[in-house]
Amino acid sequence: MATLWALMALLLLSFALLPVLRRRRGMIEQVHPSHPDAADPADYGFVREEELDIRMPGPDQDLLDVLDVVQRTQDYRAASQLLAGTEIAGEPRWQRVQAFAGAAALELKERPGGVSETPGGQWLRVWRAEQPKDAGGAAVHAEFLVQQAWRTSTPGTDDFRIIMEEARDACGQAALLSPGDPVPYIIELSVARGLNYPQPEFEQLWLKILDRAPTHMGAHLAALHYWCEKWHGSRELAYSFAEAAAARAPQGSLLAAMPLFAVFEHLPEVNLVASFYQSEVVTKAVHGALHAVHSARQDDPMLAHVRHLLVFFLVRSERWAEAMGELIRVDGHVGALPWTLSANPAGEFALFRALAVAGYEANGGSPATLHS
Repeated sequence: MATLWALMALLLLSFALLPVLRRRRGMIEQVHPSHPDAADPADYGFVREEELDIRMPGPDQDLLDVLDVVQRTQDYRAASQLLAGTEIAGEPRWQRVQAFAGAAALELKERPGGVSETPGGQWLRVWRAEQPKDAGGAAVHAEFLVQQAWRTSTPGTDDFRIIMEEARDACGQAALLSPGDPVPYIIELSVARGLNYPQPEFEQLWLKILDRAPTHMGAHLAALHYWCEKWHGSRELAYSFAEAAAARAPQGSLLAAMPLFAVFEHLPEVNLVASFYQSEVVTKAVHGALHAVHSARQDDPMLAHVRHLLVFFLVRSERWAEAMGELIRVDGHVGALPWTLSANPAGEFALFRALAVAGYEANGGSPATLHS
């Protein structure tokens, strides 16, 4: 699906620098940006495509500041302090562990090292060597290994298995250092998917997470992958898992949006039927997610994840005004599904944003009506 959207984006961009579409008489007509009728996302105060932050779904200034210090100085201590001060059962700790591991993995990819060059991500190696009992460093190292396995090798190969087994051991070490911490077990969910844990073994792992953080949205999203049709489950099992999570979600929990993620994971590779996005299953999942975001705390760290996926579905459903309402709340950061599945997350997001603006204006909307 990501490949299909990338090809669509390239095709549209070949006709104009920024594709702007207008809906007329039931058809989609392309309008060049210089045309008087062209819709301009900049009129809504949206961030320029080249300035979109692809590292995270929403703002976390403390994390950004620490990442800057760590990568500039190659000193891990600021990262260690940040994780030590982050609640172990909360969503931010999991997101920050992912971010630090991703930063180290990206550095290593850019600077693999050699005879006269220090490999990238050396600060993580120093962290583990100097502070072997630091639970934060152990979790980041485990997540780093998981990301390396997925980035550098192919599932089913010996190389992939070896790295994943090392990651599983690292998860165990991290769990021993922080007994009440769900993060090592959340990291292991990806290991379970990669190493094809039998369902009983996976369910035992899942129970350990539920004991520590029963409403952890990030954990539920990680577990959902295992139950999907493309991995070790089926459409029915994935839907059942997501709907059960939504059913037991407490008031204000974003777990009510889980069915929308299950629908997304099972979208057809090619869909030529426009009415699919107005179907009952999609509409019901979208309504559940909209209810979730409107009921959740506005400082919920997972809120941006749900809003980004809603943008995708609302645009595809031609619900332009609702799509714009979500866009003005997430614009600026695009490190979330579905954009991260694209080779160019910022471009993918900008394409959908342009579609939303064009559809909104074609139906009488304007910057004045959006902000009124």
